[in-house]
Amino acid sequence: MKEINIREIRKSAVELISDGWGLVTAGTEEKFNTMTVSWGALGEIWGKDAAFVFIRPQRYTFEFIEKEEVFTLAFFSEEYKDALKICGSKSGRDIDKIAATGLTPVFTDGGVTFEEAEYTLVCRKMASQFIDPAGFEDKDIEKNYSSGDYHKVYIGEILKVYAK
Repeated sequence: MKEINIREIRKSAVELISDGWGLVTAGTEEKFNTMTVSWGALGEIWGKDAAFVFIRPQRYTFEFIEKEEVFTLAFFSEEYKDALKICGSKSGRDIDKIAATGLTPVFTDGGVTFEEAEYTLVCRKMASQFIDPAGFEDKDIEKNYSSGDYHKVYIGEILKVYAK
C-alpha cells in the first residue's frame, strides 16, 4: 500500500460505494469487525475531506465504531465481491469473517484495512447522529425502515488514503 492524495482516486464516490461496495472496519489489532457498506458519501464538510457512512445499531460493527476514534473504508475490485457479500450477510458475532473471506488484515494508523483493498480511507470520527425520520421530505424513504431501526450516520475526517 502506498499513501496517495484522495484527489488521485480515479473512481467516483458512486462507483466506489454504491457500485463496488466496500468495507467499513473499526477496532484494534486484538479485536475488530468489518461489514459491507453500500450507503455513504465522500466529500467536504467543515473545511475537511470527509466520508459519511451509515450503520444500523444492531450491526456488530456498530459496537466497534462507537468505541473507537478511527474507522477505515476499504474499496475492492470486482473479484472480491463474494468476500464482501459474506461481510454484509454474516455477523462477526457468529463467524470469523476473516477466515470465511480469506481477506488479509493490515493494521495501520490506528485503523484496520485489508491487503486486497484497491483503496483505503483512514477516517477520524468528527460527528455522528441517528437519522430522524421527522426529516424525511420524501416519505418513500420510510420503507427502508419497516423495523424502525434507523441508521446512525458517522462523519469522518479523511486522514490518509492508501492505494494498492
